[in-house]
Amino acid sequence: MQPWPPAADDALLAELRAARQGCDPVPEEFLAAARAAFGWRSVDAELALAELTFDSACDPEPAGLTRSTGSARTLTFRAGAVVVEVEVTPSGVVGQLSPARGGRVTARTSAGPYEEVPVDAVGYFSMTAPPAGPVQLCARTTEYAVATAWVSLR
Repeated sequence: MQPWPPAADDALLAELRAARQGCDPVPEEFLAAARAAFGWRSVDAELALAELTFDSACDPEPAGLTRSTGSARTLTFRAGAVVVEVEVTPSGVVGQLSPARGGRVTARTSAGPYEEVPVDAVGYFSMTAPPAGPVQLCARTTEYAVATAWVSLR
């Protein structure tokens, strides 16, 4: 195998410069989206993945009289000893972390984070209604950090 000739690099760079000269500048919203996506490139490596273990939308036998009749959907995620329980209603999302610790929960979509909220000392948090499409919740406390599996909440 022969080495790549340096002259070929120079020719390629000259061709790329010529192609770039006729282009409009990149719109700021594209640059902002690229920066947001780049910021999340390694978040999953830092967080334990909490798998979905229960979704009331898929439950063949609803809880019946023991639960209120409403449009709430409940989901449970688990990563080892950490549990993230979530209830989704048309008006928003409420949840609890167990073991209970104060911290922050960030909800993100494929476009990046859309809301970050505090978690109180007993593990409770609440958010506005989620957007359509897949959402991932990332919880960080002083003792653990988990990210739920991606799931459509609406």
